[in-house]
Amino acid sequence: MKILICGVGGRMGKEVAKLALAGIRSASVVAGYDVLPIDTREFPTYTDWNTVECDVDCIVDFSHHAGTEALLDFATRRKIPVVLATTGHTDEEKSLIEQAAKQIPLFHSANMSLGIALLVELAKLTAKTFPEADIEIIEKHHNRKLDAPSGTALLLANAIREIREKAKFVFGRSGQAKRAEDEIGIHAIRMGNIVGEHEVIVGTDTQTITLKHEAHSRSLFAEGALAAAEYLIGKPCGLYDMKKMIESD
Repeated sequence: MKILICGVGGRMGKEVAKLALAGIRSASVVAGYDVLPIDTREFPTYTDWNTVECDVDCIVDFSHHAGTEALLDFATRRKIPVVLATTGHTDEEKSLIEQAAKQIPLFHSANMSLGIALLVELAKLTAKTFPEADIEIIEKHHNRKLDAPSGTALLLANAIREIREKAKFVFGRSGQAKRAEDEIGIHAIRMGNIVGEHEVIVGTDTQTITLKHEAHSRSLFAEGALAAAEYLIGKPCGLYDMKKMIESD
């Protein structure tokens, strides 16, 4: 499959390129896009979507959510499937994603890890099994991450809210009084070079259950993105995610 990497100059863009150039998932990089000029010998790179001229099977996006509108405009005009691996989208950008999915196959996930997809399902099962338990989510990332809480932490919280429809999110507890009913606490830690850790703590008066996923390498997310691209090619227009991909296996 022929892919274009959006955000090719970033850490994750480079990881995707590295794996694709090694032939993982039979992928080949035909082009890259970034807001700043990137010098690479392996494939052409662009800084303007209007100048992109190449045959592409799928776009893999690990850039910044601010570029979502321009990316989707290009993809829908060219009818190219897109794997959106960026986080921190505004409500307006989320609406653009939903509209684009009516015109192209679009894979959107806050986390490209199969392990996180499993963690989501385990968190939902635990919340259902212990309906009165307190639930807290703690996420840790490197000190350069722009959004907080992480998109994955919100993914976990929203999944749990499918079970607890009245759940309210509380971000940190500065100045808070005692814990209110149906709260889900969400806490962000930014330090060092942590790739990504997500922990869901479910506690009752008699026991505590801790569910945790720790990413050891950014290659984990690049592998997931290439798997998503392979899955997406040939699909009808629509919005896809990690759960749908897992269920299709």
